[in-house]
Amino acid sequence: MFKKYAANGAWMVLAVAILGVALIATATPAQADEFTFTSCHLTGGCGSATSFGTVTLTQSGTSVLVDVVLNSGNRFVETGAGGGELFLFNDSLSGSTITNISATLNGATVTITGGLSGFTSTAPNQADGTGTFTASVQCTTASSCNGGSTPNINDLHFTVTNATLAQLETANAAGNLFVADILCGPSVSVCAGLTGPVDVSTPAIPEPATMLLLGSGLLGLALVNRKRLVKTA
Repeated sequence: MFKKYAANGAWMVLAVAILGVALIATATPAQADEFTFTSCHLTGGCGSATSFGTVTLTQSGTSVLVDVVLNSGNRFVETGAGGGELFLFNDSLSGSTITNISATLNGATVTITGGLSGFTSTAPNQADGTGTFTASVQCTTASSCNGGSTPNINDLHFTVTNATLAQLETANAAGNLFVADILCGPSVSVCAGLTGPVDVSTPAIPEPATMLLLGSGLLGLALVNRKRLVKTA
C-alpha cells in the first residue's frame, strides 16, 4: 500500500514538473534584466519620490545592450555630485568597450554638440553617496551637458562589448550597480529643479531563461525519483 501511494506521489511530482516546464518553455526566454533607480542622493533630497527611471540590460551575442530611461520630467545632467558623468556602472573587463551611444528625448534622437563618449576600466570615479565606479558615459564636450545646459535628454542607449549580464550586474563596494546624474524635472514637485545622483542597489528579477533552467532541473529530479520507486515496487 505504501509503495502504491509513493508511486502515485512521484507521478504527481512528475506531472507538476512537466507542466511547469511546458508553461515556462512557451514564453520567449528574453535574455534581459531590468533595474529601477530607487535610491536618491539629490542635493536637498527627493521627498516622497521613490522611482526615477530604469536600466535594462539585454544580452546580444557577446555584447550587452544598455537602455537607461528616466521617468518623464527628469533629465540627464553632468555635475560634480555625479562624478562629472551622465551614467556610471562597473566594468573592468579586459577587451570590453562602449559603442553605439545615442541619446533621446521622449523617443526622438537628440544631437549633442561634441557627441557622447564611453569608457571602461577607468580609475575609480565617485558619485556622492554611491561609492566608486569604473565605467561611464559622458558628453565629450562637458559644457554640452553641464548642469542645466541644453540639450534635454532623458534616455541613453549604448552597447558594451565583450561582456555578459552577470559581469555588468556586479555591485561596487557600497553595494550599488548603476548611477544616473539627473536634474529632477518641474513636474516632480517633491524635487523639482534639484540635481544629483540616483542609483540602483537592488538585484533584478531572474529572467525567463533562468526559470526555464530551474524547471528543467525539477523535471530531472522527478524522473530520477520515479525510477527509484519503480525499482523498489
